[in-house]
Amino acid sequence: MPRRLGDLEDAVMTRIWTWNRPVTVREVLDDLLLERDIAYTTVMTVMDKLHQKGWLRREREGRAFRYAPVATREAYTAALMRDAWATSENRAAALVHFIGSMSAEELDALRDALRVVPPAPPDSPAPPSPPATPSPQESPSPPEPPSPAATGPAAPEVAPEAAEAPEALEPPEPPEAAPPADRRPPPTG
Repeated sequence: MPRRLGDLEDAVMTRIWTWNRPVTVREVLDDLLLERDIAYTTVMTVMDKLHQKGWLRREREGRAFRYAPVATREAYTAALMRDAWATSENRAAALVHFIGSMSAEELDALRDALRVVPPAPPDSPAPPSPPATPSPQESPSPPEPPSPAATGPAAPEVAPEAAEAPEALEPPEPPEAAPPADRRPPPTG
């Protein structure tokens, strides 16, 4: 069962998801130092542990590693939601309570998402939850997106955040916090 990221793990993953490119420990450290006093070795340890847990993949570049996420923040959130739902003895009631607590905008996003996701055949089993901890030896690569021919007719136009196809469910993520206005991505050089 996937678990929520710790505070520092979330701070690191938020930056990596936001920057959407492979990053070094130094780049993450430099950005974290804008908010808190933290040691290089602490950030390096957290990123290594995220790699071992299957959240990050890494490639050696000289004497350092470049880290990239294995799954999207949205896939992380979906896995957390699915696992939380699975703990209920009455899933239908839990779903009713969850939907009943949604704002009008969240309900609109749910309706848009339901238009995009094709319905499952009535006798098909529910998709499995992601593994709790992928093998630390090698982080899996995200699956290739299906070809347009394999996906059938085009989906209806929906809000951009609802139209993004979910990646393979990998380790989960907490709700996204808006970055401070003065945060700049680290240099790419």
